[in-house]
Amino acid sequence: MLRISMMNESEQSVRLALEGWLVGPWVDELRRESEQQLSEAKALQLDLAKVLFVDPKGVALLRELAGRQVEYVNCSSFLRQQLEEATL
Repeated sequence: MLRISMMNESEQSVRLALEGWLVGPWVDELRRESEQQLSEAKALQLDLAKVLFVDPKGVALLRELAGRQVEYVNCSSFLRQQLEEATL
């Protein structure tokens, strides 16, 4: 299960906090929420401090979002390494 909470929102940006497991159907849920925020021309930040696990589909989504200038905050060194390895 993944909880997606809005932490901060302004006219220019939004920060979403993710909590739990970014796997299976929750990857698609994050994709929908991210697309909605990005379609409103808002800068998007994802707070990954409470993410416990990310499956390969989730890593692929996070890489895709990074390519769209989504910023990650509070990303664990383990998850950051997974995202970097996926780009090699």
